[in-house]
This record gives sequence, C-alpha cells and structure tokens, in this order.
Amino acid sequence: MSAPYRSRDGLSARAVGYGGNSDEIQLRIDPMHSDFDDEVTGLRKQVRRLRDVAQEIETEATFQNDFLNQLQMTLIKAQAGVKNNMKRLNKSIIWEGSSHVMHVVLFALLLFFLVYFWSKLSRK
Repeated sequence: MSAPYRSRDGLSARAVGYGGNSDEIQLRIDPMHSDFDDEVTGLRKQVRRLRDVAQEIETEATFQNDFLNQLQMTLIKAQAGVKNNMKRLNKSIIWEGSSHVMHVVLFALLLFFLVYFWSKLSRK
C-alpha cells in the first residue's frame, strides 16, 4: 500500500490504523535523505511554470472569446443587412416584375402582328 505514495526513498505513506476515516493517510519522512530541498525547489519551479502556462492559456482563451464575440456581432450585423436588402429586392421585383411582364406581353403581341402581316404580304 505504501508504494504508490513513495517519492524516491524518503517519503512513504500508510493507512491510518485508528478507527477514523479510511481515506486518511499518514506520512513518514525518512531523515536520512536530505535532497528534499532540491525536490521542493524543483516542484516549486514546475508549479511556477504551470502557473505561467495557465495564465497564458487564460489570456489566449480571453482573446479568442473576445474575437468570437466580435465575429458573432459582425455576422449578426451582416445578417440584418442581408435581410434588409432582401426586403428591398423583393419590393423592387414586385414593382419591376409587373411592368416587366407587361413588356414581355407587349413584345409578344408586336412579334405576333409582325409575323401575321409578313405572312399576309408574302402570300400575295
């Protein structure tokens, strides 16, 4: 049971024998090994490095979040602009479409009369 908690040869753990919580651990430090100061210093450096990395991650996440919020606002504005332009185009198509259909009908009638008169003149 003490092997998973062992740090080199100086630190070992064992379960507490008295009737308390079974999750409690009792640590025994072996005074023979004096390199704990080096280990603690190394751990402090690692913790400092991890803290710096965590701060960089937080800064990057904040930047990315702000960028995404700006992008979302830009997309919302673009959608509103497209919606307004679609309304304008639909109104324009309705007004221009009715006169356009009338122009097509008049062109067809003119073409029909031209073909009719041409066929009458060519038979004589």
